[in-house]
Order: sequence, then C-alpha cells, then structure tokens
Amino acid sequence: MRFMRRFTLITIMAAAFILAVNHVPTTSAETENKDDTISVIIEVEGDPVKHKKYIEVYYPYVDVVATYDKLFKGLALQGDTKNLSKMESLDFVKAVHPVKTYQAISRTLPVDSEESNAVIPAAINNTPYTGEGVKVGVIDTGIDYDHPDLVKNYQAGYDLVDLDDDPMETVASEGMPTLHGTHVAGIIAANGGLRGVAPDADIYAYRALGPGGQGSSVQVIAALEQAVEDGVDIINLSLGNAVNGPDYPTSIAVNRAVELGVAVVIANGNSGPDNWTVGSPATASKALSVGALAMSQRIPFLYDPIKDKQIAVVPMVGSATWNLERDFKVINKTTDLNDARGKIVLLERGKIPFYEKAKKAEEAGAVAVLIYNNEQGIFQGSVENEKDALQIPVAAITKKEGEWLKQRLKQNSVYLETTYKQTTKGIADFSSRGPVTVNWDIKPDVIAPGANILSTVPGGYRELQGTSMAAPHVAGALALLKEAHPDWTVEQLKDALKTTALPLKNQEPIVQGMGQIQPGQAIKTNTIIHDPLLSFGKINDYKERKTIQVSIENTTDQEQRYSFDIPKVTKGITWHLPQTFTVEANSEKTVPVELSVVTPQLDEGIYQGRLTLNQESEVYQLPYLFVNETADYPKAMGFDFGLEPFSDDRYVYQLYLTDSTQKVEVNLYNSATLLYERQLLTIDDPQVGMNEGKIAKSELGEPGTYKALITVQLENGAYESYETEIQINP
Repeated sequence: MRFMRRFTLITIMAAAFILAVNHVPTTSAETENKDDTISVIIEVEGDPVKHKKYIEVYYPYVDVVATYDKLFKGLALQGDTKNLSKMESLDFVKAVHPVKTYQAISRTLPVDSEESNAVIPAAINNTPYTGEGVKVGVIDTGIDYDHPDLVKNYQAGYDLVDLDDDPMETVASEGMPTLHGTHVAGIIAANGGLRGVAPDADIYAYRALGPGGQGSSVQVIAALEQAVEDGVDIINLSLGNAVNGPDYPTSIAVNRAVELGVAVVIANGNSGPDNWTVGSPATASKALSVGALAMSQRIPFLYDPIKDKQIAVVPMVGSATWNLERDFKVINKTTDLNDARGKIVLLERGKIPFYEKAKKAEEAGAVAVLIYNNEQGIFQGSVENEKDALQIPVAAITKKEGEWLKQRLKQNSVYLETTYKQTTKGIADFSSRGPVTVNWDIKPDVIAPGANILSTVPGGYRELQGTSMAAPHVAGALALLKEAHPDWTVEQLKDALKTTALPLKNQEPIVQGMGQIQPGQAIKTNTIIHDPLLSFGKINDYKERKTIQVSIENTTDQEQRYSFDIPKVTKGITWHLPQTFTVEANSEKTVPVELSVVTPQLDEGIYQGRLTLNQESEVYQLPYLFVNETADYPKAMGFDFGLEPFSDDRYVYQLYLTDSTQKVEVNLYNSATLLYERQLLTIDDPQVGMNEGKIAKSELGEPGTYKALITVQLENGAYESYETEIQINP
C-alpha cells in the first residue's frame, strides 16, 4: 500500500542535481506543498546519535526518522515548518541551504515509430550470465515497482524525499510526475516483455529525487548510505551537477562507498560536447563514470542553403515528428506572434514552460518551434500535455546555434530546410567530456549505449537518451561480472571492465575513457590493469619528471609475459617504460610508467594519448593525460544563489573555484537591456573549492531577474568570467 506523500521543502548542502537526461526548471505551481509536514536531512558536527537523543528530549515535536554515520554525519527529521526552523539555531547543525528543482525529461519516440532507432539493453549481454543473486541499488526518482517487467526484480528500497519505505515514482497527484528511475531500472534488470542487461539481478530502489526530479547533495548522500547499509553490491547514480571538481561532497561520499566494498556507477552528464563538462559525482576518483555511445541512426537536421550550414535539432517529448517537407521562413519572436503563421518560430529557453511557449506559437499558426539553450550545450525538453497535445514539431538547439540564427535574422530573411543524416556509431554530442579540474583525472572511464534506449516507464515503455541511459548498461554489466566472479573485489570488477573496453578510433581519452564496454571479454580476461587511466596532472616546472606505478594482474594459472610499445620521440616529451616483464600466475606486479616533460618546448594545454601494452596476441590501450602549465578549464562554476531556508530576509550563495584566485566579483545586469545595474557581492579571500556566504536581503537592492556576471581575478592578474541568471524576490 502506498504511503501518503509529503513533499520535501528543504535539505542541507543542496546542490542542483541534474538527471543525466538534462533538465528544465520546474514551476512553483508544479511543486506546491500540500501538507504541513515536511522532511529535512541535516548535516551535523559531532556524534549524530547523541544529537538524536538531544532532539528527542528537547524537541519532542520533531521526529528523528534516521541517523547517518557511514558516509557523512546527519539526521533525517520530520515536522512542520515552524518547528523545524528551530533546528537551524542548534550549535551542532552545520547549515541548511535551498534546493533547486529540475524536471527529469528526455527525448522519447513511440515504440512503433517508423523513425525509431531503438536500442535494446539486453543487446550488450553476450554472456551466459543474468546477474542472478547480485544486488543493484538504483538511486534516482524511485521506480514503478508494480511494472510487470520489474515486479520480479524489485526487492526493497527507501524514499529519502518523504522518509518512508515506499520508493515509488512521483505521480501527477503529488507534483510533477517522474519516470526516470523506472527507465534506469529497466535497462539494468527488466525481466518481462523487455529484458535488461542483467534480467535476474535484484533491484533496490532509493528515491533521492522527488517531484520534477528535485534532489540535493544530502539526499543523494543519505541514499548512498542507505544502499551501503542494505548490502547492495552495485549502485547506479544517473544524476549529477555542473561542478567539475573532485572534492564536492557527493564525490567524497561516492569514494567512501567504494572503500566500503560497493561498486558505484555514475552518468558522466549531458553537457557535451565541450571539454571540462563532467560534473560531480562522476568526478569521484573511485567511481566508474560513464559516457554515452550513439549507435548508427537517422536524425533530422536543419539546413541553411545560403550559408551552407547544418543545425542539429533535438525533438522534444510530446511534439509532432520533425518532418517538414519543404523550407520555411524563420522568425525570432518572444511575445508578438502576429506574423508567425506558416513560419518556424525561434525562442530562447527561459522560465516559461516549453509547452506554454510552443502552444502560443501553434495558436498563432507557426509550423514549428525552435527553442535555443540559455547555457552551453544541448538539452532535451518536454512539451507533453495529455489534455491538449501539440500538433506541431518542437525541437531544442544549442545556445551557439540559436545566437547564430538571431544574428542571421538581423541581416536577412532565413529559410531552413529539413534534411536527414545517417550517422555512424560514435560518442553522443550531448555526452559530457573530461577531464576533471584540480586533480586532472580522465573521465569518463568507459562508454556504453546511451542514445534511443528502449526501457520501462510507468505504464509502458519509452525510448530515452542521455548518459543516464549509458550508466545502467554498465551497472548491469558489473552484475554479470559479479555473478561470474563472486569472489572478485570491487577493484577487480570495475578494472576488468575498463581493461577490456574497446576504444573508438579517432576519439580522445577525455571523450571515451577506455572505450566501449565488452562484458563477455571482461568476464574471461586473462589480465586486469588496475587504474589504467593515467593522469600525470599539471606540469609547471621547466623540466619535470613524473612516475605512475601501474599494477598488472595475471588472472590465469600460468606465467604471462608483457611488453610496452615505446612511443615515437616527440619534442618536449620523453617516456621511460618497461619493455618486457613477466607476471607470475594468479598474482600482480607493479611497473613504473615515467613521463618527462620540458614545458617551454610545448604549447600550453591538454596533452593526451594512449600507451600500448602487449600480452601475446592481446593488446591493451592505456589512456594518458597531462596539462602543460595551464589549459582552458573553467576557473569558476556552480554559482548558486537563493533565499536561505526558514528565512525571508537572508540569501545564501555558493561558488566553486578550480584555481588560486585573488578576488571574485559578482555584478548584476538588467536581463532585458543587459545594462549594468550594481555589484551583488565580492569575495576578497577566495579558496580553491567551494566558497559560501550569506547576504541580507536589505543589501541586495531592487528585486527582479538579473544576469549575474561572475568575474575572477587569477593569481597571475588575468581575469576570467561567466554569466548566469539569478532571481531576487520582492
């Protein structure tokens, strides 16, 4: 029986967690709390058990639902807003921050569509194994455990949003409904009309993201702790945020979970195709981070014949098929749509729901709608409306393409044709790239199918795409390996999968890591290379030599001989590698891989490639990377600004810095005119990592929506900046 839902209003250490099928903001009307009782997970200093007893004695009207002490120190509480607001004043409560909400959405195609390029999850299982007896935890939006293809696999779970033991997906009566977790679970272990990668694996579901895909750092960390407590073997996290740093709280928690013996698989994110776009917790050094592979498919493009330019489009969920039979004029409009009839309307992504934007254009007679992103990269949106479905195609394009079209329209009329391209197998454009700032790790570790994946959703099946869909392929593959080798350690399982991955030709390591997973080869491998992705970090000195100790494991009963190919001599780069060595039967050997760099002989930036290790007829590719002096990585990211919970007169902010910085300024600009308004804040002593603070509402000036320009002054005196949008409430 379902429990009554209580919508979580706040949590601690909130980071905007994005389901790795991309996101759009949820409206306040969609997430309205209809119950006076709310839930909160707080992080505490000291012993959580002692603090639990204290609260039970002195605050009996607040229920302590759970205590956390493995991955972080915290308590889960329930009560009304008035009583919970008193918790913030307790000395042992570290902080409480607001939650940003997102909607879990992605491109869907009807199962019977002629244009369907559906990929079936079971296709990668070329083994006799089914994951039987392996426990897989799915930390997500919950799952529809009544789905006929999942009912055999579902064992148990917990809801970290409502703090009960019912991890069902959000339904419409409770807020914006979700389907993401059910789709992820089906990829791993569907066992009915559709079969997942490991159809006999046991599924444990943890609802860390509520209506519209809302979640926070602590909800995710608490879900990780609960999964570890429940004894799962593998955890899948198809979520993330925009902070490209290794020391974010969720990344630290993931590493701790791995240390406790659980393999953690994480989606790399959908902010590609630029470098440095992988976000936490996929940045965790011990996680198995996954990028998305797109199989060959027929996809639509828009074509400007005058400029000979193609524009990639991502059709939105719930819109008509993008199949315009001739060229159409494009107009750039926002409110006045009087001349939209018979044209393609170009709109910018913003706070108005996609459906509302598109519906107004349709009512004005538009033949199609293009919505361009307001941040870098592509996104996937939804215009679904069962009561009044759209009859015109609606698609997303990148910010870069949208701004290019805007400039073209200022000069001349633009007519776009619809064309199609048969793509070859390769990395999906949306798949986030590495490396990770600060420690310069190569991410993703591997890639797996992540485009047009057919799986379970509440009430049926859908095709979705994103690194959210790639990660569960890897979680399922690990379940196969775990069944085949129940005595293997977490390191052996994940490193066997990495060692035997197949690199795609002409693709760099920061795009694909080790390459495409091959579960069958991983199960029967004779060799496991431990930590095979070699990051030598940042090289700053005139001449610098760095060595990584690589561990080679021989899994056979016979001695094996190995040899490295010596790379070609390159100006400024010298390798020292063991040419030939042996590893005894069923044992490991550590060998040094040494890199010497003369920095002035090389340009600044990322240097990457692959070293070749041979073992008889087997060839293994070890990706390597180093940064010469500096590179074009973002120096500031993850600026978050909003009202402090339980307060209407104080705001809180967070900003993550990746480099030593002298000073940070945040200035506000009018969002309509882009004219300078005023300075919001200054950080005079910024630290590498997370910087946090509070500002009284009285110091903020006029309320409204602003463009915020974050400018950092680096140690060398150079300036870098980026912009985002913030809201100051009346």
